[in-house]
Amino acid sequence: MNQESSSRRSFLKTASVAATAVTIIPRHVLGQGQTPPSQKLNIAGIGLGGMGSGDVASCAQAGENIVALCDPDSKHLADNARKYPGAKLYTDFRKMLQTQKDIDAVTIATPDHVHAVATAMAMRLGKHVHCQKPLTHSVYEARMIGELARQTKVATQMGNFGQAGEEPRLVAEMIWAGAIGSLKEVHAWSNRNPDISERGVARPKETPPCPAHLDWDLWLGPAPARPYHPCYHPFAWRGWWDFGTGVLGDIGCHELSAIFKAMKIGDPVSVEACSTNWQRPKEISSQTAPLASITQYKFAASGTHGPLSIFWYDGGMRPPRPDGLAPEQSFAEGDGTMYVGDKGIMLRDHLVPESKMKEFGRPPQKLPRSAGHWKEFLDACRGGKPAGSSFADHAAHLAEVVLLGNIAIRMNQKLEWDAANLRFPSCPEADKLVNPPYREGFTL
Repeated sequence: MNQESSSRRSFLKTASVAATAVTIIPRHVLGQGQTPPSQKLNIAGIGLGGMGSGDVASCAQAGENIVALCDPDSKHLADNARKYPGAKLYTDFRKMLQTQKDIDAVTIATPDHVHAVATAMAMRLGKHVHCQKPLTHSVYEARMIGELARQTKVATQMGNFGQAGEEPRLVAEMIWAGAIGSLKEVHAWSNRNPDISERGVARPKETPPCPAHLDWDLWLGPAPARPYHPCYHPFAWRGWWDFGTGVLGDIGCHELSAIFKAMKIGDPVSVEACSTNWQRPKEISSQTAPLASITQYKFAASGTHGPLSIFWYDGGMRPPRPDGLAPEQSFAEGDGTMYVGDKGIMLRDHLVPESKMKEFGRPPQKLPRSAGHWKEFLDACRGGKPAGSSFADHAAHLAEVVLLGNIAIRMNQKLEWDAANLRFPSCPEADKLVNPPYREGFTL
């Protein structure tokens, strides 16, 4: 960490309590909810399309300074530069992080394949990091980013915003209160529209010219080189294995976050999947996520739960409809989670049937409530307690387990998992997907 960044970070941690410091403007002078200029964080945005623009806006609305913006697409850059005229502009995040010393924290909302390399570089330079989900593109990256977060001790937060809401707290409190007995199974699903990103298709053969506003080489980043095509950018990259992580990677960190926290779920002993790609040619299955899939993780008994299975469904696949659900009540549409115990079933934070929910009532409150996802992160940047989806305590492990499912989807067999050594003992071929190589110029 450079001396200038370290000094500023120390100041931000102590400024709010330094009552005698003449540079501190009392909040009551500014008005409710406003941040004195001397306490503002200097934020840089890496990746400005879709969620990236919103993430930067959230920081600006919280009163922080937007001092730098980075995107290889000059259209995205220009759209955001108009909102923050004082920000310096970059197309390469490496140059931005190496040269601009006043950055306190970064928001990262690039395609998945760039998440880890940008995150690692920022953390090593002492920057706080908010990164969109899934935290990383590969299992190895997730493990390494978690370890790096523990080493650098910077503030971190993954962008699974629902973790700050009421539902995950109620899920935990309901299960702890015995609402469903001993947890046996978790079923989570998403029916995300394939139009958002193509899945179950082969790589395009045509090579149209790259638009002048896009630096394609920088957009590719650590991914293997390939010609530009509009089926990848903008936004349509999620279904392509080289850039995205399919529906499981996209939504799994949302739907499984609550139960991982509530039951302190560790590493699976095995993972297996079936999908529509299994009967498709390799030129399809090796390139894109399937149209639909079902994935099962098995976990050994631990101090917080007995033997446990977690199931994931996407593309219209869904778990069996639970007994007791009213005939007119919809089930497994959109995104959702179901918890199955030896004494009952819960859909999200609601017991089935409705009569059981009325009888059980609201569980005793055991967990503090959050003031908001972004407030958690920004407070942590100022030296407060770790955010709810910090990399070291939650996000990195959750992402690692979620991404194991994608390896199972890509391999046509049950995979035993040696978590300590990051390997599949019975399938060396699957080991290659744990830590894919980077293109020259990009490292973790």
